[in-house]
This record gives sequence, structure tokens and C-alpha cells, in this order.
Amino acid sequence: MLQEAEKFGIELKASSDGTAHRITVTNYEKLSKFDPSDFAGCVCDESSILKSFDGTRRGEITAFMRKIPYRLLATATAAPNDFTELGTSSEALGFLGYMDMLNRFFKNDLNNSATGRMHGEVIKWRLKGHAEKSFWRWVCSWSRSIRKPSDLGFDDRAFILPELIERQHLVKASKPRQDLLFELPAIGLKEQREERNRTIKERCHQVADLVKNTGEPAIIWCNLNEEGNYLERIIQDAIQVSGKDNDDKKESKLVSFAKGNERVLITKPKIGAWGLNFQHCSHVVTFPTHSYEQHYQLIRRCYRFGQKKSVTVDIVLTEGDKEVIKNLSAKSSKADRMFQSLVAEMNNALTIEKQGDYTLLLKVPQWL
Repeated sequence: MLQEAEKFGIELKASSDGTAHRITVTNYEKLSKFDPSDFAGCVCDESSILKSFDGTRRGEITAFMRKIPYRLLATATAAPNDFTELGTSSEALGFLGYMDMLNRFFKNDLNNSATGRMHGEVIKWRLKGHAEKSFWRWVCSWSRSIRKPSDLGFDDRAFILPELIERQHLVKASKPRQDLLFELPAIGLKEQREERNRTIKERCHQVADLVKNTGEPAIIWCNLNEEGNYLERIIQDAIQVSGKDNDDKKESKLVSFAKGNERVLITKPKIGAWGLNFQHCSHVVTFPTHSYEQHYQLIRRCYRFGQKKSVTVDIVLTEGDKEVIKNLSAKSSKADRMFQSLVAEMNNALTIEKQGDYTLLLKVPQWL
């Protein structure tokens, strides 16, 4: 972010000890060191962190923003498979609280106001059938959604990125399960974890074959420590950013890759899949994940503005991962439908405004 600010001539300073500058950037983990009274506005990038309703971090952010007059949350991956993030975002921005949102627009099978777990079972909320349109109109009363310029009536031509190529590579286990005559899709998380542990070497050798001897930058996203360590051993010109690295070491390695000093980067999505710019790289290799947000974000580190080449995404999977891919595809479809609903209701509200049925006055704060 500091490099991006410098590129556009914006005075931006990082702080981790609570020191406030005119425009300050810090990590969510350091937020407790700052005094909200020192700031007129707060922008939370990658605000999907708020989706954890019971999370300590969410509570800290909401309490911090409550005392700040101007607030903005920005996320590219609003949750497609639940509405928790929308409720916690609304609460952080000073609108309807999370529980108030649930009770107004949603219903649970127990017909009560409980959240979390009851008798060991996760309590699931579902949108009331008659409340769907009202719900999206309420969301659009405090938020704006855009995926492309035409969502707001502009031309998409300058927005178009190079081609995105997604390929799947099916790997067979060298040692089949003893209780099966042939491989079947893994059912449930337990079987999926077992298969991933059983096929680490086969999958990692497939990944190595995809990135070796190309001479081009590549980023490999892994899910397990054993995957990252083994890949680092078999790919000679690769560096790994792992959880055991301290913050300075992580930053040094990530910056080195971004500058092109390292050809292959190996890391986990939870370490490097948010907020980084790797447009110099056009080759992404990953293993399947149930998280739509992770999958979207790890691709977008390379497939973003400033990318000049077509981007290839190689997904290395086993027979047991087919259900994971199916689940990921379903979540992607849900995300598309959610954004379509948001954009439709947003444009409807803007149309009413232009027709003069009501007037919305926007004030630009003096500090801008």
C-alpha cells in the first residue's frame, strides 16, 4: 500500500505503535494501540474480516469505528453463502445491528432469536421468502456494489482484463485406500483431509512439473505445512513464506518476489492472498479449497489491473477433491446471484432518485 501511495503522490505513513499521521496505515492486529479520537475517518480494506460474528477482532473494529464520524468498508468478496458479513458490516457502519438484521429479515428453524450453536448443532438462518426484496433494498440503503463500470451505466472497454485460463490436473494416488477397489470422491471433511495427506508427494510433484523450467514467475498456494516444505525442497528456485516466519521476514520475501528477485513463491492463502499486487506474475498454481473467498483472492493477486498477460490458473486435484470443486462452483454461482441482486436494487434506487421522488444530499467532509 505504501508503494501504491508513492506511485500516486499520496502522503501515507505506516504506524504500528499508535502514532497518528495525516493518513495512517496499519494492520488490524495493531488497531488496539490507536485512539479513535485522533481520526476523522476510517477505511477498512479487506473488510471480510468482519464476517466472524463472535470474533474478538470484529468486536475491536466495531468499537473503534463507533466513535469515528466517517467510515468506509471495502471488500471484493462479500460472503456468498451466508449473510453474516452484511449484518456485521452494517453494525460497524452504524446502521442496523447484526441481531436486529436477523430478526427483521430472517428466520431460523427453532423460531427464536438464538445464534451460534444449540445442543451441538449450528443454528442456520434463512431469508424470509416475502422479505427478499426488502432485504436487498435495505442493504442498498447503506452500501454500494459494483463489479464492472456498466453496473453504474459506464463503458466497460477500459475495464477488460487479459484472458483468464483455468485448468484442472487430476492426480492419482500411488497407494490406493485399502478398503476400496477403486478411488471414489471423498465424502466429508475427514475423508478429504485423509486423502490430501495421503497424496502430498504426488500432488506436489505435479505442481513442480507445471512451474519448473518455464523461466516465468509463478506463485504456488498450498494448504498444508507439509505441502509447502516439500515443494520448497523439490523446486530449486522457489522461496516459501510460512507461518513460522516473523513479520519482517514475511514482508522481505513477499517484496522480493513482487520486485522479480525471486521466480517462484510458495505460501498459504491466509498469509498472502489479501492486499498484495503481483501483476508481474501470470501463473498461479493451487490446490482445491472450500473457501470461495480464498480462491477468488489468491487468483486476484495476479489477475488484476496492471496485468499485461493472460493469467493461467492450474488447479491440482485428486479424485477425492471433485466434491470440493463442485462446492466451490456452487458458492461462485451464489456470489454472482448476490451481486446481481445488489446491483439491481442499487440501480433501482438511483433511478428513483433521478426521477425526483426523493432527494439524497451527500456532503463531502472537509478533511477530504
